[in-house]
Amino acid sequence: MPASPRCSVIIRCFNEAKHIGKLLAHLAQQTERAVEVIVVDSGSTDGTVAIAQSHGAKVLAISPQEFTFGRALNRGLAAATAPLAVLASAHVYPVSPTWLEHLLAPFDQDPALALTYGAQVGNERTQFSEHQIFRKWFPPEGPWYRQDHPFCNNANAAIRRAVWQAQPYDEALTGLEDLDWAKRALAAGHRLAYVPSAAIVHVHEETPARVRNRYRREAIAYKRIFPEAHFTLGDFLLLFPTNVLSDWAQA
Repeated sequence: MPASPRCSVIIRCFNEAKHIGKLLAHLAQQTERAVEVIVVDSGSTDGTVAIAQSHGAKVLAISPQEFTFGRALNRGLAAATAPLAVLASAHVYPVSPTWLEHLLAPFDQDPALALTYGAQVGNERTQFSEHQIFRKWFPPEGPWYRQDHPFCNNANAAIRRAVWQAQPYDEALTGLEDLDWAKRALAAGHRLAYVPSAAIVHVHEETPARVRNRYRREAIAYKRIFPEAHFTLGDFLLLFPTNVLSDWAQA
């Protein structure tokens, strides 16, 4: 770890031995070299911790019983020493060696910037439906632009730690802690930016039951963040056929 790192990379993980080594290897090849790596592990039993340590990462443990997405991030950020923190899922890896450089560059241009997030794409194992989501949520506009809505994604994001110190992540949410944090940052007068050139490959290999659970958790969290939100049977009857037709046309 450099004596004065420019950024701290926080990686949350649980049984990610299949993927985390690739991310850590790519981190070592980045053009941005002043980096410390902190892995927050929630009880892995598959060798994840040993792989992280072999790459020189600092490993913090959080028990499965006390794990929430926000709490794991707060633990990692509290142990970080750099002014900027990059948040990454353990099952992602950068598209290019300039990933960190591009993700961090907007902070030098805008002192009011609280968060940046980069593009996400799939690979040859990604389901068609997820390719469609990536295309919709992470368009190729650039090089970067400010936004006035709180959408972001902590699988590939960077934040200013000074802002986090004033408003930590909500540890009670069942998901979407990134959306909640960004919403509060905007309300406090900070800015967000999307950086399409800071792209990663996001590898989801989930069973249908895990996908359902993920969407259920996020729906519960979304209703807490936006109490006025609603989704009716009429919404479903409209969206289902239009999404099917859209997927068919794209395919």
